[in-house]
Amino acid sequence: MNRSWVKACAWALVVSLALSGCATFDGSANVYSASQAQREETVRFGTVESVRGVTIDASNGQPGVLGALGGGLLGAVAGSAIGGGHGSLLSGAIGGIAGAVAGDQVQSHFAQKHGVEITVRLDDGSLRAVTQSVDGPMFRAGERVRLLSSGGVTRVTV
Repeated sequence: MNRSWVKACAWALVVSLALSGCATFDGSANVYSASQAQREETVRFGTVESVRGVTIDASNGQPGVLGALGGGLLGAVAGSAIGGGHGSLLSGAIGGIAGAVAGDQVQSHFAQKHGVEITVRLDDGSLRAVTQSVDGPMFRAGERVRLLSSGGVTRVTV
């Protein structure tokens, strides 16, 4: 096996593994950032009106640059191993384009999480809707909950 091909594949693997850490938004009611710890929160009580499943996109609509680069590199290396001369260049270019598209799709997939939109009627009669990831107890209509708010972040907890 060609030594430069093995080296390029190793780098592509490193880039691909790095992509798994690209989705940094957690959106969980159970995860606090360091800046949120030891901060006072406003607590309000209410009753769940409705709960519906949603998808949370942690990419914020931004294209997956690292996914496209990693996929393009891997596709170009794999494609250039096919054929010889100009055929190798052409298959490398096609492989690079196909890999970039595939890498972007993979990164987009990893940036999406399952979540819930919880509509709560507060004790004062007002309605609030909070979206958060699904990682704790599932809420049901009629259940009493707390809304914890601090610095623009609101969480629904039992």
